[in-house]
Order: sequence, then structure tokens, then C-alpha cells
Amino acid sequence: MWSTNRSPWAQRPTVDPTHQAEMEKAHAARPRTPSNPMEARAGARRRPPVDVPPLLPLLLILLLPSVWSCAAASGSGAPVGEDYVRPPAARSCDAHRKALLSLSPWNAKKTSSSASDPQQVHISLAGEKHMRITWITDDNSVPSVVDYGTKTGTYTSTSEGESTSYSYLMYSSGKIHHVVIGPLNDNTIYYYRCGGHGPEFQFKTPPSQFPLSLAIVGDLGQTSWTTSTLNHIKQCEHDMLLLPGDLSYADYMQHLWDSFGTLVEPLASTRPWMVTEGNHEKEHIPFFKSGFQSYNARWKMPYEESGSASNLYYSFEVAGVHAIMLGSYTDYDESSDQYAWLKADLAKVDRKRTPWLITLLHAPWYNSNWAHQGEGDSMMAAMEPLLYAAHVDIVIAGHVHAYERAERVYKGGLDPCGAVHITIGDGGNREGLAHRYRNPKPSWSVFREASFGHGELKIVNATHAHWTWHRNDDEEPVRTDDVWINSLAGSGCIQDGRHEFRKILMSP
Repeated sequence: MWSTNRSPWAQRPTVDPTHQAEMEKAHAARPRTPSNPMEARAGARRRPPVDVPPLLPLLLILLLPSVWSCAAASGSGAPVGEDYVRPPAARSCDAHRKALLSLSPWNAKKTSSSASDPQQVHISLAGEKHMRITWITDDNSVPSVVDYGTKTGTYTSTSEGESTSYSYLMYSSGKIHHVVIGPLNDNTIYYYRCGGHGPEFQFKTPPSQFPLSLAIVGDLGQTSWTTSTLNHIKQCEHDMLLLPGDLSYADYMQHLWDSFGTLVEPLASTRPWMVTEGNHEKEHIPFFKSGFQSYNARWKMPYEESGSASNLYYSFEVAGVHAIMLGSYTDYDESSDQYAWLKADLAKVDRKRTPWLITLLHAPWYNSNWAHQGEGDSMMAAMEPLLYAAHVDIVIAGHVHAYERAERVYKGGLDPCGAVHITIGDGGNREGLAHRYRNPKPSWSVFREASFGHGELKIVNATHAHWTWHRNDDEEPVRTDDVWINSLAGSGCIQDGRHEFRKILMSP
């Protein structure tokens, strides 16, 4: 575990009364009746949701969703919530289209000044007190080594790792390096150099004690919205970033993986990025290419360190949090490897060591938007009982290009021992926002809005966390949803459910 001497926050922020009144006014006229979608979907198939692969890249396909999104942004509405519509002057649609033009399929891959210089540098946790450094070079002779130390220009340690590469249609990747360094001290700035020469980078290790600050964003993509969202995340003090799927939106155009790596490097090289796959990472060509080849080669996560057999699902621990990254697009029924791994991983969780238990996946289980309705139902039917038995605190998903926060819920109904579900697939994708919500609003849905943005989860101590969602208003991240969450470890749920916990998670 990492350790820290930082003290917890002295004061808890409160919800702005004006903000609360605006939300109540916006939703007062809407009928609210309880709903239980699980009863109607009891017979849902327990297989990954079907995703039709996109056609080969056409610039028109890239541009049209953005044009529709900009057209939908004209108008005005309530200042917050599902009725919010961006003012027409808030962002130039013309500038947004120009940003997308820079991603056209015929743009050449950008390279560094030297073929041996590191490109697309990003870091991720790799087990207790270790970090994985990943980068790409155009020169295949560059060694997979990282020199590092706690003083700039002074490297007291060196680690050697592995490398890989891949070909995809007419594309050939550079040499992809993965090097694990450590053991490292907690809450410490390290300076590092990739491949034995080139520019110096630096990162800060996370703490091992509370408080812990997590930036969370989904469905990121590579638009001008993406750039704005990343700038907002850069402004917030965070120890790491979590991303529940849909990273680059390369969609078979492999040079877009390279441009994405370059785009996120300023942030991803300084704080660990922990990601899981979405449908846009599939890139499956029947009878010719297996899925997730590019994703697995470029974004290696600590699956081996967590006992998983696949890079598509894994877990890690940081400070007092046990985080589980699940795969929505690999088998998850009761006979699957992922299901067996999840049961074993949950059974090993020590809530005294990690009082917070959170899960990330791509296709949401609780979603009142018309977009992707029901696509997470079969996975929920298979795995929600496991998460409930283990008393998971928060489940975070992407996929739907909008924001929504639910109350604690289980089997489609409110449950004080269920998980808080959050959908945050609104990082900046090129397909636009999902503006249409279903009515009447489900009893479990608390706040929903179709805007780009990001979330911040500040875990203050073993019992309290502060969640905020920040709408992307161009130059300003506007805090639009704000709530305190109490952990289930601090409630009576774990004690009351001890027998059920042992029965479900320990059964063969």
C-alpha cells in the first residue's frame, strides 16, 4: 500500500440552496412512479451486447454526428438537469468541425523529431508499490528500459521490461514498450526517462491513506470537446484517472490510436490512468481479426497482478479503495472465466483494509436514457447479485453519451444496501450527446443531463466520499451535480448481510 501524511479535509462542502431549488423546480412537474425493469427482462440473454462494427472510415461518418450535436445545442432551457440545453453562443460548431477535420483518415501519423524518442507515454498501476510505464518508438532498436529517481536529472534506479507490436490491415505499429518500475514510495514525485535517452518525464505516486482524489471520465474521443474536458481535469487535483471504456474512437483507423496517445500524454504521463474497454475498442473483423488487438497491445493493465487471465477485466487497490474493472464485451455469464474471477476477487476483499469498493464497466446497468436502452441488462442479471453480496459502494459506467446518477439500487428498486450507479459517457466523443430521456423518470434516478463533462470522486475517509460532476462549458468546468456518499462499510449492511455474502461468494 501507498502511505501519506496528508490530513483529511477539515470542512465538508454543502449543497448550494439555489442550485437545489433550481433542480427541484425543473423536475417538479414530472410524474415519478416506481419501476422495476428487471421483472420485465428476467429472460434476457446473458451474453455481451451485440455491437455492429462500423464501416471502413469515411469522413462523412466522422462529421455528421458532430453536426447534429451542434444543431441540437441551439436553444435554451432549464439551467441544470435533463432540460438543460447549451446556449447557441457557448461554442462555435464551426471550430468543432475543424477539430474533427484534423482527424481525417488521410492524415499522416505524426512522429517525433527522432525515431528513438518516446511517444504516447502513459502510466498505470502495476501491483503494490509499482507503476507500469508505456510508450512507443518508431525505432525498433530502442531498449525497453526506464531510468528513474526522485531528483530531476538524477536516475538512481533502472528497470527493464518487454515490448510488442502489431499489424492491422495496412497499418504497422511502432515498438510498444511496457516497463514496470518499483518498489516506489507513496505520495512522491519521480522523474523518469524512457529508452535510455530523450526527454525527462515526471509522475506522482498516489497515497496509501485517505484522502484520495479520483478524476473520472468516459467515452473520451478526440474532439475539441475532448481537449476542453482534459483541460478541466488538469485543473483539478487528482491522484489518478479512471476511464470506463471508449478511449480513442479509432474504429479501425489505427493512426487515431497514435493521435489519441499523443493527445492524452500530458496528463497520462503524470498520473496513472486505469481504463477498461468499451465497444469502440473491439475493432473485430470476422474471420480476419480478433477483437481488442490494438487496445490490448497499447493499454496493458494489471490483470496478471490481480489474478485475471484477460486484460479486459482486472482489479487494483489504492489507498483504502478496492477497484474492479469489468469487461462488458467479453463473456460474463455464470460459466465464464470473468464471472469466476469476479467471485474469487470479491471474496478476497478486506473491508478493513479497503473500506471502499467500487466497480467500473462500459455498458450501464441502470439507464433512463433512450440511447443504448437495455444493453447492460444481461450482464446485470448475471453479476449484480455478486456485487450486492459483496456490498459494492459505487458502479460507474460509460457508453450513454450523457450523465446520470442513481440512488442506491438493486434489482431495479431502491435499496439502502445497493450500489450508487453513475453513468458518465460524456467525455467528448465525436458521435454527439444523447439528449432523449425516458419518462416517467424512474424512482431510482436522481439527476440526469445531456452535457459533456467529467466527474471527481474525493474519498475523504473510510465512511465519506464527495462526488461532483462538472459540466463542460468551454473554458469553465461548471459543478452541476454535488453529493456526499456514505460507504456501506460504515453502515449496517455488511453485518446484516454477512451470511448472504458468504453463501453467494464462497459457493462453488
